[in-house]
Amino acid sequence: MMMEDTALTVWEHIQTVLSIRLFGVDETGVTIGGILQVVIIIIAAWLVSFVSRKSLQRYGRGEQRMAASSLYMLTRISHYVIMLIGFVLAIASLGIDLTKFALLASAVGIGVGFGLQNLISNFVAGIMLLFEKTLKVKDFVELESGVTGEVKEINIRSTIITTNDNIDIVVPNSEFVNGRVTNWTMRDTYRRVHIPFGVAYGSDKNLVKEAVLEAANKVPHTLTGTSHRPPQVWLTEMGDSALNFELVAWLKPEAVNRPGAVKAAFNWEIHTALVAAGLEIPFPQRDLHIRSWSKPSDVDLDEAPADQIDEKTEEQTDEQTKKQEDAKAETADADSAASDNDAAKDI
Repeated sequence: MMMEDTALTVWEHIQTVLSIRLFGVDETGVTIGGILQVVIIIIAAWLVSFVSRKSLQRYGRGEQRMAASSLYMLTRISHYVIMLIGFVLAIASLGIDLTKFALLASAVGIGVGFGLQNLISNFVAGIMLLFEKTLKVKDFVELESGVTGEVKEINIRSTIITTNDNIDIVVPNSEFVNGRVTNWTMRDTYRRVHIPFGVAYGSDKNLVKEAVLEAANKVPHTLTGTSHRPPQVWLTEMGDSALNFELVAWLKPEAVNRPGAVKAAFNWEIHTALVAAGLEIPFPQRDLHIRSWSKPSDVDLDEAPADQIDEKTEEQTDEQTKKQEDAKAETADADSAASDNDAAKDI
């Protein structure tokens, strides 16, 4: 009996603490118990969201027809919907009239919207990306800033892109909506690359084509076994110092996400093939023509007869001697003038 009385007393104390009024919203008191109830409902909503996402992911792994991007979109949207429902139920559990709360929320939202404009813009952009499917998880993209990488996550505020150097870059969602984004794997995983190179004038074009096509077939990234997408060699320009060509080759799907390694592999094989075929890779060349020069060059002296060289040498020696004598005379005159001035000062 005593234990029951003690338990009853403790429960009454707990009820008293939970019923303490903290503040009021439109004549509706908000107590400690009400706040605790809101927290429990939100935690329960998060748990339901977590279980539903795991169930959808497990179902998606077994369903071969469902794309990974569609499964990701479904899990994210279900999470947002469940959490929104949990929040509404938590507010309703306090006994607050939701119509009046909506008016308050709209008024507060206007003020907060100006301060959190970028956050709201990124959130709306994230929802648009999920529904439009212009950007999906595992897509390989190139941003307007030049950043390239694979899309790992599309979150509420930002999208995570992982580069080929295994660096994670957090990009705001609004950048994908407002800026220009190149999606290399949006509808097709096959991609064509252009590898420029040059050979010297006078080279056999057919030999160049044969050597470079052979080199392209040695690169493991080249798409083979297709008759409508073979590698090609184009003569694109007759440059100042070289005949400029381009190797145009289609890549295998697994090579699309490695642009740097692909370009390096093609350049390596092209250089090896050109050297093996004896084809010259030219350097930039410029011809310099000197129209006039007052001083005779060493070449002119070498080509001139010996007697002319001796005469020129004697003339140069006489000019130098004359200049030295004139300099000495000027120095002597200056010293004489200085002596005369000192004598005049003494008198």
